[in-house]
Formats: sequence, structure tokens, C-alpha cells
Amino acid sequence: MDSVEPDLIQNSIQWTPKDDFGPNLIRLHVTNQIKELQTVIHDRNTSRSDFRFYADRLIRMVVEEGLNQLPYQKHSVVAPSGFSYDGLRFEEGNCGVSIIRSGEAMEKGLRECCRSICIGKILISRNDETHQAAEVMYVNFPVDISRRKVLLMSPVLSTGNSIVKSIEILLEYNVKEEKIVVLTLFATPQGIKTILNQFPMVKVVTSELNTFSPMHFGQRYFGTE
Repeated sequence: MDSVEPDLIQNSIQWTPKDDFGPNLIRLHVTNQIKELQTVIHDRNTSRSDFRFYADRLIRMVVEEGLNQLPYQKHSVVAPSGFSYDGLRFEEGNCGVSIIRSGEAMEKGLRECCRSICIGKILISRNDETHQAAEVMYVNFPVDISRRKVLLMSPVLSTGNSIVKSIEILLEYNVKEEKIVVLTLFATPQGIKTILNQFPMVKVVTSELNTFSPMHFGQRYFGTE
């Protein structure tokens, strides 16, 4: 076997090839740049201003990949030179939904990519002892959400319970399962299994799959430590 330089990019990824989550788990290709962003976010010594700056950069990358999962259609335009250019454009009917509160950190990144996109919100209480999603406290969705493709945003996917509850509510609003794309920065294998076992047609986009996740994300981002 050829001698190779240690893979510094992948050495903290705590999962094995046998953990095949199928094609609906979309993981960003981990470059040195992405690994640095993840490192700064995990570091307990990172200042809040740096935390937000690096988090916003990583959010933007996850959002961009999430947009790749939305439907496009062929579209031709005329360039200033007069030549016709055959390209693509989004199909109409997309929206975001943030899980309050940490999911709201991802709204800025989504609006920077899609300035006019509608964003709904959902608030779910959690039992701090069992970590189970307990009750839906607040819902504010676009009135026509049943016809839309939904980007469901939560930066940390640990147990997956809050996201499962959010998906259940979206289904109650007649959103089709295959039209839901979960956007998260950090996910655990357990959380991914919980979601995809219950909702096999949902897609999940993440930058990292690890056995632990930065549960401090919301507090650090919003300064409520």
C-alpha cells in the first residue's frame, strides 16, 4: 500500500463506510477552507464576533448546496453582445422555514442568495431532561406552503427530534415529503438516521457528520451564553 500523507481533513469524522445513509444525505466536500471554518466554530476560545463571521461563511456554503437541490428549468436570455445564452433558472415556489431560535441564524445566508424568498418560522419546546421535542409553540408559514419546496433550517442536528417534529408539522400543512430539504451545519449519525428512517424522501444537506455537535451554537451566535 502506498504511503500517503495523513488526511487532516477527515480525521475527526466519526463514522465508517458501513454507515450508508443513501443518496438523500448530501455532505459538502470537505476542503481545507471548510475544515477551518468548522474548527473555529467548535473552538471554545473563539470570540463571538469571530464565531458569527465564520458561522455566516459556513451557512452560506450549506445554503448554496441546498439551492442545488431545488428544481430548475431551462431558460434562455440575450446577452449584451446580442448572442443567445441557454441557461437555467429556479422554478417558482420555494421558501425557507427556520426552527426558532438557532435556525434564524441561517436566514441571512438564505436571503443573500435569494433576496425575495419567503421565510416561515416554527418554534418547538423541548424537554431538557429527555431532549425530546415536546410541543409546537408557534407556526408562521406562507399561506401557500403546500405548493412550495421547503428549505428547513437548523444549524445543529443532534438527536433529530426537533427536525422530525417540524417535518411532521409541514406534512400536516400538506407539504410533500419529497419537497423538504433540511439545511444544517453539523449533524450526528444518530440524528441523520432518525430523520431518514422516518422520512426517506426528505433530503439533508450538512457540512459535517460527527458523533458530537456544537450544541452551544445558538447561544454563541446570538450572544445569550
